[in-house]
Amino acid sequence: MSAELWTIILVALSFLLYLYIGWRSRVKDSSGFYVAGQDVPQIANGAATAADWMSAASFISMAGLISTLGYDGSIYLMGWTGGYVLLALLLAPYLRKFGKYTVPDFVGDRYYSNAARLVAVVAALFVSFTYVAGQMRGVGIVFSRFLQVDISTGVIIGMVVVAFFSVLGGMKGITWTQVAQYGVLIVAYLIPAAAIAYLLTGNPIPQLAFTFSDIVGKLNQIQLDLGFKEYSQPFANRSMLDVLFTTLALMVGTAGLPHVIVRFYTVPNVRAARYSAGWALLFIALLYTSAPALATFARYNLINTLHNQPITEVRQLDWANKWEKTKLLTFDDKNNDGRIELTPDKTTSEITIDPDIIVLSTPEVAKLAPWVIGLVAAGGLAAALSTASGLLLVISSSVAHDIYYRIINPNASETQRVFVGRIMVGLAVVLAGYFGINPPGFVAQVVAFAFGLAAASFFPAIVLGIFDKRTNREGAIAGIVVGLLFTLFYIVGVKFYGMQPWLFGISPEGIGTVGMMINFIVTLVVSRLTPPPPIAVQEMVEDLRSPAGAELPVESVH
Repeated sequence: MSAELWTIILVALSFLLYLYIGWRSRVKDSSGFYVAGQDVPQIANGAATAADWMSAASFISMAGLISTLGYDGSIYLMGWTGGYVLLALLLAPYLRKFGKYTVPDFVGDRYYSNAARLVAVVAALFVSFTYVAGQMRGVGIVFSRFLQVDISTGVIIGMVVVAFFSVLGGMKGITWTQVAQYGVLIVAYLIPAAAIAYLLTGNPIPQLAFTFSDIVGKLNQIQLDLGFKEYSQPFANRSMLDVLFTTLALMVGTAGLPHVIVRFYTVPNVRAARYSAGWALLFIALLYTSAPALATFARYNLINTLHNQPITEVRQLDWANKWEKTKLLTFDDKNNDGRIELTPDKTTSEITIDPDIIVLSTPEVAKLAPWVIGLVAAGGLAAALSTASGLLLVISSSVAHDIYYRIINPNASETQRVFVGRIMVGLAVVLAGYFGINPPGFVAQVVAFAFGLAAASFFPAIVLGIFDKRTNREGAIAGIVVGLLFTLFYIVGVKFYGMQPWLFGISPEGIGTVGMMINFIVTLVVSRLTPPPPIAVQEMVEDLRSPAGAELPVESVH
């Protein structure tokens, strides 16, 4: 069977599984819709958290970026992984103890202000819509290659599937679907990584093959021969300061991502939240420790397969021909010598490769079995849809719970709250689809923006909300607004209006760190210049940090 037929079969089977789980997990009450009834087992929540957190950017783009940028691409690996550890150890148990449905709920109650809640909702919507655009773009790329449809059609197919299990089951449906999606994506990532490691080094364990073989040395030499800098040379594409700031932005941005934080509300208690964070870290590590190996193997194979080959022979390669139709891989014999060459200069390079296709094309380049190619496609879709569904619920709950129920209609019935939540999921799917069809960058870039916005808005408000009882509502609101606006201005100015990076050359991907610093300073200064929080709030913050303190039940704090 062809790779396309295997892809259709495996994607169809995985989609049927997701739809079945969504139907079996349908809910009627708001607790089930927003926090899965808080009865998700630790291991299942760990797998769901890993799938929620490992998006299309992790599965599709991260290895592609490392493969393209070499050592400098490891900022995504370090930032995202470090951010998860920061979230699991520093924030998750305290947020779970607080007992709220959403991050804006925490901000609104901790800072005793609907204005703060509203600002947090706006920040959540900014972050979530920016992030979900990358996921839907990833869905479109997978479909465009393996089903030979245009990216827009692929996005629409993904929208229909994710809307079904999100609308019916809310967080409960999303949680159990994400458990299944984790299984699909991790198998789809590890099998080709192990196969390629064995083919190139004789060792089937990617991490060991990468560490103890001479593959990096060979790739370094190939890069030098072609005029590139060594693959393992640090700071070849970014300055040291920019690498530091981008890594920090990704790290604290991860810790502030609302769709990951809300996962810790779905377990029965704080102890379960801690254990599920540990399980998630283990599940995440399986993919993240394999990514550098897969990236290196992929670049080595691609260069050896394409560089200095006759263009007529390259275009006879089935995978090259089909990727070229998507316009994500292009060949242009600029010097008319009949061969194509890869060079570091874009004006002379005759091969252009979109980083988003590196992981997806690797099994075909390595000539692995067609079913492996189909499995990778199913894994990429699982990664994108799992994160997209979590983000859609954040968007829905931000409006339906934090605005409609907590501000507009506090007397709303369970039926009304769930109905509004489902309507918002539907609207969010439509908007997410639009951004997926018209994204402002490739997947990992778009996701990096979301992390920067999360770093500049949520992270200081959450950290100070837990560890500084003197922080008040005036300080929190001012900090979020200033941090968010500064970061947004810088990113939009540089990326869309040609503004040069003027702050020590820090890139838009790293500017979230500066936004976070500004947020911290503004929050602390304004808080000290205005009245302290009420005594009851200060006592609540002290109790929140005490392991011996009683856990707050959901909805007990007003």
